[in-house]
Amino acid sequence: MKSKTNQNINVGVDTGKFQLDIYIRPLGIFFTVPNDEKGIKEAINTIKKHQPERIVIEATGRLEMPFIIACANASLSFVIANPIYIKRFAGAIGQRAKTDRLDAQLIAHYGEAIKPKLSTLKPNVIQSMSDLVSRRSQLLAMQTMEKNRLQILPKELVMTIKPILTVFKNQIEKIEKKIVELIESCPEYQAKNVILQSMKGIGKIAAASIISNLPELGYISNKEASSLVGVAPMNKESGRFKGQRKIQGGRHQVRTVLYMAMMSAIQSNPVFKATYQRLVAAGKPKKVAIIACIRKMVVILNSMLREGVMWEAPKAEN
Repeated sequence: MKSKTNQNINVGVDTGKFQLDIYIRPLGIFFTVPNDEKGIKEAINTIKKHQPERIVIEATGRLEMPFIIACANASLSFVIANPIYIKRFAGAIGQRAKTDRLDAQLIAHYGEAIKPKLSTLKPNVIQSMSDLVSRRSQLLAMQTMEKNRLQILPKELVMTIKPILTVFKNQIEKIEKKIVELIESCPEYQAKNVILQSMKGIGKIAAASIISNLPELGYISNKEASSLVGVAPMNKESGRFKGQRKIQGGRHQVRTVLYMAMMSAIQSNPVFKATYQRLVAAGKPKKVAIIACIRKMVVILNSMLREGVMWEAPKAEN
């Protein structure tokens, strides 16, 4: 849209955990609001008055979602910009200084100069997919419990379990179909999905879990990505004690899905197969070797999404 002065209005939003720094270009308006419901409502009301052509918000993966949802509900056009592209743009125009105002101003300038493609993302889809992936995990857990009971129950009770297993199987298939439909309904999800599944070992469910439960992937450092999944080794050291490095925290749901994906990858993907075999040959316990492979997988996927490139085994081995 254009303002009454016939200027193309671009809004830059720098995302923080507690605040949003907003710059409206070329009007030179800068203001800051809390990154909460009240602050976002205030920001939307102010921005709407100027009828922006686009609102560009720097992606973090999660912190910007409430603002994006508010933009979508207010029918305001928005772009979720990869911080890497903003940084490259800053280098191209020679901007080195960093303040809240300058960062927001830079993002608005990026929107005006580059005119990035408007987002088609429907924020409610994110929650729907996360819920579906979560429900699938619950059903799989219950299915496993019933299968385990098959091994210990007397034969005359086996028939009480088989119909339940059939129900679980049908419900899991229905949920998987809905997940695929959700991804296909959103071009941005489709693009991510194609990149993720280009890696052997990552199937539709692993891709959906990453898209819904790890939206930061592609926007963060490799170390941050490993920590979010919970596969970054943590040192256990205190005084003279030096313990074994262990993993902790992270998003267990996506880690569980990636664990299953890695079980497939070490069979079908030569890069992870070679890494796993090398670690086991070096005396690492199998579970430790698998976690190390997952860490490598997360790092590679993070780089692939950041650069928008498909899986290439030779590059991944470097």
